[in-house]
Amino acid sequence: MNDRIAIGVTVDIHSIRVGDQLMLGGQVFTVRDMIALRHGDRRLEFTGGESFTMRPHTVLYATRAVRPARDTTGGRSGRARPRW
Repeated sequence: MNDRIAIGVTVDIHSIRVGDQLMLGGQVFTVRDMIALRHGDRRLEFTGGESFTMRPHTVLYATRAVRPARDTTGGRSGRARPRW
């Protein structure tokens, strides 16, 4: 069972992660690897073999698979109920 959900995130060269999905030119690409380049650039390598160079000021929107927060309160909010 897949316990992950997809969320939309804004990414730059400091926050992009392997596994993030980007839409570039109308096509979806999944980041497979990242290589640091000179001048703060970063080359993203995708699962299909393509690559894309991000500059330090490049900001993109991505989809990221995350595990949802688990409810550890057993359904309670953690606050005491008022006694009326």
